[in-house]
Amino acid sequence: MGGPSAEREVSLSSGRECAAALRGEGFEVVEVDAGADLHARLLDIKPDVAFNALHGRWGEDGCVQGVLEWLQLPYTHSGVLASALAMDKQRSKEVYRSAGLPVAKSGLFARDDVSTGHVMAPPYVVKPNNEGSSVGIYIVQEAANGPPQLAKEMPAEVMVEAYAPGRELTTTVVGDKALTVTEILTDGWYDYDAKYKPGGSRHVLPADLPQEIFNLCLEYALTAHDALGCRGVSRTDFRWDEARGAHGLVLLETNTQPGMTPTSLVPEQAEYCGMSFGQLCAWMVEDASCIR
Repeated sequence: MGGPSAEREVSLSSGRECAAALRGEGFEVVEVDAGADLHARLLDIKPDVAFNALHGRWGEDGCVQGVLEWLQLPYTHSGVLASALAMDKQRSKEVYRSAGLPVAKSGLFARDDVSTGHVMAPPYVVKPNNEGSSVGIYIVQEAANGPPQLAKEMPAEVMVEAYAPGRELTTTVVGDKALTVTEILTDGWYDYDAKYKPGGSRHVLPADLPQEIFNLCLEYALTAHDALGCRGVSRTDFRWDEARGAHGLVLLETNTQPGMTPTSLVPEQAEYCGMSFGQLCAWMVEDASCIR
């Protein structure tokens, strides 16, 4: 849990919640704030399983997964390749396209070029190519007078993606099953605060959708999970433009380390499907393996 990424605080929250749930299921749990001495800590603890509650870079992009493989420790969630692919938004889109999944037009551009002039006709979205939780998101509206002035903290290369209008939907995959569909309602953009602060968003579960769209979300989420090579739990996010019917459903991204906090979507969907938070965490431990 924890770690050095931009999502450290939500990872600490996820870790605390998962640790408490696992203790409630009878497991002995040691909480580790992942730092530069992580491998030494793990060698000292000698765990049966490493429960990965990290979010963002290093914990979600294949790095920690590689350390765990090297140490031959069984661990939860996806392996090295699937984690690295899902975290790289542009490369994951290429995988989605090859699997026949609908995605928005996008490309990688130099940060300075994006701040100098429109690299794509508005409306579009600018985001880091390898961060999660809506960190560093810029929305350029159709009526924008000029390009966005990106913060110096943004990486030298960013992803620019055509804006996908419509309703915010998400689907969890546990093992080989897509659970259900949640609609996320916010007063504005579904940003970091909307995701993690109490009251930041409202979840409609199950989403009130035409059956065709509901079923497509389940199908696309499972296809994305398999195409990337994910293991354990993943969550895939969508936008749906009602005016375009089935053609208006666009896959945004797949999260291989979805949040496990009190306001998180995955525990809500699991509970709706009859799996308590404790049971979900226990399933993830039982599903753990070294070769992911």
